[in-house]
Amino acid sequence: MTLRHVVAWTLAATDPAERAEQAAEVARRLLALDGVVPSIRAISAGPNVAYADVNADVAVVIDVDDLAGLEAYQTHPAHQEAAGYIRSVVASRLSVDFEV
Repeated sequence: MTLRHVVAWTLAATDPAERAEQAAEVARRLLALDGVVPSIRAISAGPNVAYADVNADVAVVIDVDDLAGLEAYQTHPAHQEAAGYIRSVVASRLSVDFEV
């Protein structure tokens, strides 16, 4: 079984340029976890590129082996550091975890 973890965030900044900069930074910090957090099997992240008036600003998709792998990812110090930045710029978050 593979567990897919999908998260999308809407950022708090109202200035479009600031939002774009922050979305790029969120994606950069998350992609930097590849090869650092052992439980990550695959990761993709990026800022939204369409329908900005209705879509979230940035998203990540991470594949791990199982729930234990997801928990190891979430508690890893490198992820905690990235999450600290993300929490500082986010207005809302949606996530889903499902088997693939």
